[in-house]
Amino acid sequence: MAKLGCRFLLQRGAQLVCPRAAAESPVQLLGCVRTVMKTTWFEEHLTEDNQKYLRNLTAEDYRKQTAEKLNPLRDEPWPRQDWTEGSRRVGLVAVKLGMAPIWTKTGERHPVTLLQVQDCHVIKCLPKEEFDGHSAALVVGGKNVSPFHRSEETMEMFRNAGVPPKQKVTVFRVSDNAIIKPGTPLYAAHFRPGQYVDVTAKSIGKGFQGVMKRWGFKGQPASHGQTKTHRRPGASGPGGDPAKVFKGKKMPGRMGNTYITAHGLKVWRVNTKYNVLYVHGTIPGHRNCVLKVKQNKITHTCAHTVECEVSELLYLDTNFIYTKLCEIQFKINTSVCCCDSCCTFQH
Repeated sequence: MAKLGCRFLLQRGAQLVCPRAAAESPVQLLGCVRTVMKTTWFEEHLTEDNQKYLRNLTAEDYRKQTAEKLNPLRDEPWPRQDWTEGSRRVGLVAVKLGMAPIWTKTGERHPVTLLQVQDCHVIKCLPKEEFDGHSAALVVGGKNVSPFHRSEETMEMFRNAGVPPKQKVTVFRVSDNAIIKPGTPLYAAHFRPGQYVDVTAKSIGKGFQGVMKRWGFKGQPASHGQTKTHRRPGASGPGGDPAKVFKGKKMPGRMGNTYITAHGLKVWRVNTKYNVLYVHGTIPGHRNCVLKVKQNKITHTCAHTVECEVSELLYLDTNFIYTKLCEIQFKINTSVCCCDSCCTFQH
């Protein structure tokens, strides 16, 4: 489009603008060499039926690769190596669903955050020499997106791995015995109940806020001589000796919208059917945000290297599991008699 627009303007300029007028008027001469820099969208020259057909065709192709859990590897995966003390495994890219409570058999209540692993694949392997010279790394992507708004360089990386384009692409440092072949799918069973993980996500942006909301300042009194200084920070710097405000001073500014890592979160439960992790506590970020889950740096727990059939629900022995029998027993214990005395059944 840019080349055609430039050629058209040059031809029109040669017909409409004479050399004498071009010499006298530099504005007209400048107009002759102007270039139309306009990109062409994929749906610009397509009808509505063609656009709908392309989107449905692309979605069906991605569904065959990811939703049906077909391994996109063109040949056999790389051999699995033994886990050693200090090994660092690859992490996951998940989506935050929300929060829910969970109970133990002793009656303790713990808040957990539900993280769903959607279409997570290993995209690229970076050897030690290509990354930083100290450790190898794996490029992992999660959550499929439309390929029409991705650059050609980015699409080439996904084509080499044989996976659809991803919304979030991140890098995980791994040890030499934890390298995985590009194209390998990753699921929620990558982590097991009882392990500890670190979750990194972007916090919710609050905009420009004052010191009371941003840093939790107490504020100044509401009366006793205070005039228009109830929520102000007060003095911001030392006297005349330094004559400056030190760096890092807590002052008003933009709050949120930064990457925060929550360390040492316990995995209470894993649902392998829907690829959901039940992680202890709160996690930064809004609902449906894409985040990264990686192995905790302090607690190095052994990975499950035995290939066996994984059950649909993985949980700790101390967890209370709500079943149909528990629901029936709860209804019997809480049922109320409809007689005049309104007495409850004793069971």
